[in-house]
Amino acid sequence: MRSTQGNPSVYATSLSIQKTSGEPNDPIALPKVTQLTLGRMDGGGEEAEQAADDSEDAIAGLDLHLDEAAKALEALNDSIALSAREQRLVGHRDVVKEAEFKAPSDANTSPFERPRITLRRWRNRSAAVGFAILVAVAATVAVNTPISDAPRDLALALIPVATASPADQPAAGDDEAEASRGNWSDRAAQLATPAIASSADVAAVGTATAAVATQASSVAQANATSPAPAPAAAGAIRGLSDKEIRFGLVAPFSGASKELGHQMKIGIETAFDQVDETGGVNGRQLRLNAADDGYEPTRTADAMQQLYDKDQAFGFIGNVGTPTAAVALPFALDHRLLFFGAFTGGNILRRDPPDRYVFNYRASYAEETDAVVRYLVKVRRIQPRQILVFAQQDAYGDSGYSGVAKAVRALPGNNPDVVRVGYKRNTVDVQDAVAQLRAYKGQIKAVVMVASYRAAAKFIEKTRDLYPDLIYTNVSFVGSTALADELSLLGSRYAAGVIVTQVVPAVNSYASVILKYKAALAKYFPGETPDYVSLEGYIDGCILAEAVRRVGAQIDTEKLVDEIEHMHDFDMGLGTPVTFSPNDHQGSHKVWGTQLDEKGQYQAIDLQ
Repeated sequence: MRSTQGNPSVYATSLSIQKTSGEPNDPIALPKVTQLTLGRMDGGGEEAEQAADDSEDAIAGLDLHLDEAAKALEALNDSIALSAREQRLVGHRDVVKEAEFKAPSDANTSPFERPRITLRRWRNRSAAVGFAILVAVAATVAVNTPISDAPRDLALALIPVATASPADQPAAGDDEAEASRGNWSDRAAQLATPAIASSADVAAVGTATAAVATQASSVAQANATSPAPAPAAAGAIRGLSDKEIRFGLVAPFSGASKELGHQMKIGIETAFDQVDETGGVNGRQLRLNAADDGYEPTRTADAMQQLYDKDQAFGFIGNVGTPTAAVALPFALDHRLLFFGAFTGGNILRRDPPDRYVFNYRASYAEETDAVVRYLVKVRRIQPRQILVFAQQDAYGDSGYSGVAKAVRALPGNNPDVVRVGYKRNTVDVQDAVAQLRAYKGQIKAVVMVASYRAAAKFIEKTRDLYPDLIYTNVSFVGSTALADELSLLGSRYAAGVIVTQVVPAVNSYASVILKYKAALAKYFPGETPDYVSLEGYIDGCILAEAVRRVGAQIDTEKLVDEIEHMHDFDMGLGTPVTFSPNDHQGSHKVWGTQLDEKGQYQAIDLQ
């Protein structure tokens, strides 16, 4: 019961329960839980210790009545709606059969072992039942720091169980219910949820009631200071005001691929800042809000929901990654939000016919890998059977490997299937891949890498001395500058000769768009080095800003989509015009070739 940090704080509970008789024809009397609070009591002394011990005994006693409560609920066969004050426990529209939440193991928030809670929800299967039971659970957290920080106090109040008619419950399509679907998973991972029981003998915890009530009051007050943003008013357009348009970006700002998120963000912001300094677009400033998913699809839904609910994003620009796009894309399409310029060449964003709200600037991985396979075979005279693919083990790697396999199949002759080795996302564990390469005993002459920069650098480090003449190539997603930095740290022999296909011109060229980009980057982000990823973000931002300008002041998503679909031959000085159409939502199909020299600098090469 004592704090693991050695302070005299103890936790106590207050639980009030009364038995209520059921309806006349009910065989089982319904227990009614009227209040349950869990809070922190500061200070020591025998009274606090005794109250805490009594509370612990009461919690242990709750489990004795779970079976009785479950039988009562099953006998009634009613709809049970689980809601929460501050956070509603709303899942998908279908039946939530069982949800089990466990207390976090963090020592700072676990002064005693909390019991687990299992909540069941049954659908209404009988029209004869004359009432539904509404269980409202208010889960609140008293914090002195943001919710994501570990040090926090815990308070949980279970408000009275009340009857409600089906009309009082949210409909399956309720906007509030839909909006909260993605929020609960994050909350559930952070909140320690104590056991909820139907009945218990709680006379022993009466002494703790007064002390806990004060703590619960402060908890409610603290949470009230961070209300959820109000939805757009009727007739208003999400993310749009007379002064600004707000866009969202979901990308990794932590983890092994964080440099990709950082570069994409500053590239888009460079374009937006350049536009805003001259008065914005049709009198509105362009704003970018970003959320971190760590390049993990399991975090992407919450990041998208955050930008949609909290930041009221008008649309999304520059989202990073293919596996994360598999989560973000359905969200954008379900809400009919613009999904523009994602940093991925994955096929999931290039359907035929194209998804209405999805637009890509860049060439696809299929186009990049086709270009590099043709270069290896026609220019470097490598046989298709001598090509191996080193790919990330997820949708990104799958997309790149498919592109290589398709390119090889298109070559003359009866070529064997391309060999694939790989590694797990967000790791640099390449040992298995190296071992598989060694099994070919020098027969492999070129490796097409579909990897992130750290994994690619580690693979080169482990194999360069074994096979000095091996040709390494990678697709643009690798993060060219980050890869060059990693290899340069290892030594010039690791960097020299490494090829990266690009979807933008070389950053050391004197093309018009490059000169504009470098000048704007130096002005708005002094100290940042020109980079292929930030250049792509800059191009994305410029194209989107131009489309917004063309729509005019009376803008909405549908008008913007229509305008982009009719943006033809937009010349930015890329060396190729940017063109969209209703049947082609990819603005550019051009692939550039670059190769690292001994100094770790990229030089343009001809892939033809």
